[in-house]
Amino acid sequence: MSERDVFLVDGARTPFLRAGGKPNEFPAADLALGAARPLMLRQPFEPDSFDEVIFGCVMPGPDEANIARVVALRLGCGDRVPAFTVQRNCASGMQALDTAWRNIAHGYSDLVLAGGVEAMSHAPVLLRPEMVAWLADWQRAKSIPDRLKMLSRLRPRHFAPVIALLRGLSDPVVGLSMGQTAEILAWRFGISREQMDAYALSSHQRLAAAIDAGHLDEVAPLYGASGKLYECDDGLRRDTSLEKLAKLRPVFDRPYGLVTAGNSAQVTDGAACLILASEKAVAEHDLPVLARLSRASWAGLDPAQMGLGPTHAIARLLQEQDMALQQIDYFEINEAFAAQVLACVKTLADSDYCREELGLEGAVGEIPPENLNVDGGGISLGHPVGASGARIVLHLAKVLQRNGAHRGIASLCIGGGQGGAMLVENLL
Repeated sequence: MSERDVFLVDGARTPFLRAGGKPNEFPAADLALGAARPLMLRQPFEPDSFDEVIFGCVMPGPDEANIARVVALRLGCGDRVPAFTVQRNCASGMQALDTAWRNIAHGYSDLVLAGGVEAMSHAPVLLRPEMVAWLADWQRAKSIPDRLKMLSRLRPRHFAPVIALLRGLSDPVVGLSMGQTAEILAWRFGISREQMDAYALSSHQRLAAAIDAGHLDEVAPLYGASGKLYECDDGLRRDTSLEKLAKLRPVFDRPYGLVTAGNSAQVTDGAACLILASEKAVAEHDLPVLARLSRASWAGLDPAQMGLGPTHAIARLLQEQDMALQQIDYFEINEAFAAQVLACVKTLADSDYCREELGLEGAVGEIPPENLNVDGGGISLGHPVGASGARIVLHLAKVLQRNGAHRGIASLCIGGGQGGAMLVENLL
């Protein structure tokens, strides 16, 4: 059976909000609805017209099991619209789009709400296994002597919390945090602290320029329970400078490392929702078309060098689409770390790396800096892991439309040693 075209009709996202010490006021499901509701208000069809709802999320809350279904029901999709949640670490939002693409392309669906969400500030604080075991024994101790005996076994170490977010941002197979994998790339490819900080500064400058020029019209304002309005990504630092960035200490390899909080993605909360449709659904509902999407290409690599995932996925995508890198007008590579993005740009243009690691005859090609992450990225606006894959696809489609360009590639590195990439085409 031939594959049908899959179109991106419309999309919206919330502002990305920094995760501080306390949970922000929006749980993940509320964030997803904060993007989905204003998106649906401008559609000519009702929510129950969707064939399915698919969301990516890494850490849904305890009241958000199968968060896609929770969102679908609260959005008004009705009991009969099925919904499910996917998880591919940092590319969960792109996985949701890829799954929707496959279902539409192969004729199983015609109209799908897909996206991603993460409330990283709501990541749970867990009890240590020793404390869990103690509590189980406490429940079984019924008499006063038994309970006194149990209390005598309680130690201060039992109360030490397990920070789920930190555990989640570490690879259990190679025993490295994501930041440590970025340090490995910086060392391997000779990327200096000055280069990282310069890239980080550019990310903030580009985001500031995009906000001032009104180039982030996909952002839907959020209203808190107290009436507080959240209009923009709050991670933007307009006053940052190379001097300020240079003063920051390394986080992941003290005291000699190069990766700092300033040249890394910000931990944030946010959501992005996209409407994908077949040609049949576009005609039936008289929908506009923002872009045409391809299926995503996925690649695996050494988890200790997971940041190079975009290099491997972009190379595979270009091969599958029978295209050269020079045919791509714009790129969105999620900014997990400045070192990681710079390493991807470097390896794509490195003939030796492409021959030895990718099995190609030569270099994939050079990405012009002016065509990469033109409106900033994760370093300046944040990286809510479940949402970023959907965000970069949506924003890339907007960039292509704005500039009258034809093709773009959105790509991410993925914790655990993977990369994902999706081709986005503007129908000129």
